Amino acid sequence: MRLEEQLLSRAREALGRLRGVRRPETVDIFERLGYILPGDLRVRGYGRAPVAAFNPGALLRGRELWVFPRLVFDYHGYASSVGFFKLDAEAALSGGLRGPFEAQLLLWPRELWEFKGCEDARVSEAGGRLLVLYTGYGHHWRGESLETMWVQALAELDGGLRVVRRGFFRIAGGGEVLTPRMKDSALLEVGGSGAALLCRPTLGGLQVCWRGFADLAELTIDASSMQPVLVHEEWETHVGWSTNAVKISSNEYLVGWHGVLRGDLSYREGLALVSGDGELLAVSDYLLAPRGPVEEYGDRPLVIFGDGLAVRGDRLIWVGGVSDYAIGLFAADLDEALERLRWLSGAAGP
Repeated sequence: MRLEEQLLSRAREALGRLRGVRRPETVDIFERLGYILPGDLRVRGYGRAPVAAFNPGALLRGRELWVFPRLVFDYHGYASSVGFFKLDAEAALSGGLRGPFEAQLLLWPRELWEFKGCEDARVSEAGGRLLVLYTGYGHHWRGESLETMWVQALAELDGGLRVVRRGFFRIAGGGEVLTPRMKDSALLEVGGSGAALLCRPTLGGLQVCWRGFADLAELTIDASSMQPVLVHEEWETHVGWSTNAVKISSNEYLVGWHGVLRGDLSYREGLALVSGDGELLAVSDYLLAPRGPVEEYGDRPLVIFGDGLAVRGDRLIWVGGVSDYAIGLFAADLDEALERLRWLSGAAGP
């Protein structure tokens, strides 16, 4: 059996086995702290103003909240880049942010496989490096045919936020190397050149959430380590990981996920608790959903999406994209968020 068929068989088996752990209920526990519109950003060194700024990664550095938005400067072609700006975390939590904010470009299309855009960053720190997972949307040669698809990319940045390396992941096993459509990933434990990884490849049109082990030097995921851990329920079209993973104990990480509802195609968000190797320990129902015209109406309506999660004191901060045009800042009580998690059978509860 070829590698893709093996993985697809695992995904299909998991679809029947893992369904039924969530309910189609939304209890929105997040306070709206404010919104950052494209016009609130001043991008230095480029000379143009973004028409959209959304789906931001985030990283908490002391009192500073580092934000890595997806920026679009032209709707014609819609080629995305990844930018960077800083916020005062305490001002954000108090709702006291005031723009404009000075931003810069970090990643823009430079390779064939990201020719149509660098999208949806999730940011982690490891060994003094910034590791930026992002979606590379571009072209790939298949023989003499040029195919357009997205891949799970990784950029490594030095202390000056300069890109020192970029590439994209493949899945390797049994002498085969597979390049699937893949996005919506998060890094967990990073040790040397290896890391536990949450990922979401598309296999045979099926999109479920996996865990696995990645070689960050070779940019490969070991197929033998890959296991599905979260699947869409009957009322959803698909699910995916939404945010970076935040370590909250010695072997527990909090990560956001999204489900897309069949009824209205809205994106709604929940939280999951995973172990250091990606085992799903607990999961919530929907805890964050778009509401009101600011969040519901944009270039792609009815979306709150990723990409940044942070914990400051007793507050959980979610920095998310709003209907593909703006950035929303949301916060919840951390204990309340954890109380909304449903522990899975076989997982050791709190």
